[in-house]
Amino acid sequence: MSYLHLLTPMLTAAARAATSVRTAVPPDSHRGWTVKGSRDFVTHVDQQAEAIIREIVLGAEPGAGFMGEESEPEGDLSRGLAFVVDPLDGTTNFLHGFPHYAISIGAMVDGKLVAGVVHHVPSGRVCSAAAGHGAFATDAAPEEVVRAGVGERLTVSQLADPAFALIGTGFPFIDTSSLPTYQKQFAIVAASTCGMRRAGSAALDLADVAAGRFDAFWELRLKAWDMAAGIVLIREAGGIVTDLQGNDVHAAHTGIVAGGPAMHAWLLDTVQHAT
Repeated sequence: MSYLHLLTPMLTAAARAATSVRTAVPPDSHRGWTVKGSRDFVTHVDQQAEAIIREIVLGAEPGAGFMGEESEPEGDLSRGLAFVVDPLDGTTNFLHGFPHYAISIGAMVDGKLVAGVVHHVPSGRVCSAAAGHGAFATDAAPEEVVRAGVGERLTVSQLADPAFALIGTGFPFIDTSSLPTYQKQFAIVAASTCGMRRAGSAALDLADVAAGRFDAFWELRLKAWDMAAGIVLIREAGGIVTDLQGNDVHAAHTGIVAGGPAMHAWLLDTVQHAT
């Protein structure tokens, strides 16, 4: 079954939400930030973007399920078609004027990921993928809605030697109880590779794995909306994504390891034995 048709409303929704974010006026101080949890913020900008996405994707697919970080974080993803949405992945970056944040929309059918879109808001670069159709990226004009299958075909890194690898990661910052475990993993990975990066948007990190910019990526805990779109991109670009135990993973609240085949295997083994 082809899921390519799902990308049309997803790309439209991401583009319009990105325009909303790009033209919004952020709160002029932290007093305008809503604190969801320790070091976890939301603003009217996130909420407006999610409302735009919800209206478009559910207008195109009435009756579909919906999990949105800001409005429906407990949405049911197990049956039928469902959309998994992070309306502004990298909110803290956005609030500080650090230009690394994105719209992320994934689609699932009966609990399996089938399509994904990651739209880098500041630049307009759009990555998209549908199961069985490959992953693509293109640099769009700010108001442009990109068509599915347009642009550069994405391919994960084929690097096999970690000494030449650039690794993406995300460290525990909301729940810091796993920091000791992460620090052990970080020390070994840092000593074995040529570089590590943590830029604050998992959706963009996973898109960079799909594009071969990162050779691999890991994080101990992500939310379903952080990873949904990125997982599809990586798998359609020839990569592997698992949980920290090496099991197949779809959108879930869990840790992940992702990369090209060789680097995924190395990184998974490394983080498992570092704990």
